[in-house]
Amino acid sequence: MSAYLIAGGRVVDPASGTDAVADVVVADGVIANVGPNLSAPDADVLDATGYIVGPGLVDMHTHLREPGREDEETIATASAAAAAGGYTAVCAMPNTDPVADTAAVVEKVWALGREAGLVEVVVAGALSRGLGGEKMGDLGEMARSAARVTLFTDDGHGVQNALFARRAMEYLSAFGAIYAEHCEDAALSAGGHMHEGNRSAELGLRGIPAAAEELMAARDIALAKITGCRLHLLHVSTAVTVDAVRRAKAEGLPVTAEATPHHFTLTDDALTGYDPNAKVNPPLRTQVDRAAVIEGLVDGTIDAIATDHAPHALEEKDVEFQYAPPGLVGLETALALGISELVAPGHMSLMQLIERMSSTPARILGLEAQGGPVTAGRPANLVVFDPDATWTVDPMKFQSRSKNTPFGGRSVTGKVVHTFFRGRQTVRDGALISGALV
Repeated sequence: MSAYLIAGGRVVDPASGTDAVADVVVADGVIANVGPNLSAPDADVLDATGYIVGPGLVDMHTHLREPGREDEETIATASAAAAAGGYTAVCAMPNTDPVADTAAVVEKVWALGREAGLVEVVVAGALSRGLGGEKMGDLGEMARSAARVTLFTDDGHGVQNALFARRAMEYLSAFGAIYAEHCEDAALSAGGHMHEGNRSAELGLRGIPAAAEELMAARDIALAKITGCRLHLLHVSTAVTVDAVRRAKAEGLPVTAEATPHHFTLTDDALTGYDPNAKVNPPLRTQVDRAAVIEGLVDGTIDAIATDHAPHALEEKDVEFQYAPPGLVGLETALALGISELVAPGHMSLMQLIERMSSTPARILGLEAQGGPVTAGRPANLVVFDPDATWTVDPMKFQSRSKNTPFGGRSVTGKVVHTFFRGRQTVRDGALISGALV
């Protein structure tokens, strides 16, 4: 394995509190040394002057689509997209075909992730059989499998049966696992295509009310209080939900939450032109909600930034708005949107952004090798990026098999230069290394 000297970069590491110019030596899969004016005679020297060196990014919410929808994405192509975006770990959602509700399926996804070898693929298990919300999946077996599942969710489907949700939380709390919820009351959201409000009325589209998310979030927080189960709320999108999480944390409940780049960047105004690529679930909300999500990220109410990377084939999105499935690809734009929308306007520091995108999601998922600290002896899972580089999003250049993004043509700031996974360079000078996919 090659050795590297990452020279003169600004090391920003939330896990150790470091924010200083230093050299980083990588050898034998680990960080060999961190400090000023280091030498490594046989190392490949990478000039990182003006760049940020930090722990590799960790995405808590990625749809890899394999098995079942390899036309949209494969574990290999999603891993390539993740590496290109600065990620060294992703958590694969279970809404595959077959659903990841058994040890056999989660182990297959985990094994394919190891075979791709570009990022650590953590597998989420389905709470219920077939995502039906009625009969539990093989939760214990998945937790004990080679994949060692710690997070369980029916993402894409909110658990409608409150008694099932309670029983699942009681079971998961026995071994410290996480119940992660896609908060959506199906009766309230049925037939909806975007946020219910003034914009949906103007566009003549049936809306999804904010209450569809807020009611289930409140229910699950109440159940977490009863059961003591760790609760993680996926892709929080409304001001009321953010406030509910804030109150739960003040009460000392074991509740965490994530928000997506599209929810802190866009509002339902993005749907004015009926762009199917801006159709997501939960839907883009109002400016008030967007501001609340940003505030929640800044003050720590929302713990993590997660992409909800949801690839769709071109023909699926190239239809009339009401027929298009929700979802967008986000692994290759998340860091730049974080810098452009959160750091550049002064909402948060680079240290805070990296904490939300790396060290905190790694801690929640229990990923000991991820999220830093960037210190000697630690696994060399690193990202090097230029915080000032401005570039234009071109979906045709994505590593992802799918191109469904509303950010095409948008100018953003912050670009990944190098990515290291377990000491092996996977991205160099902004390009996936030829042969890195193993």
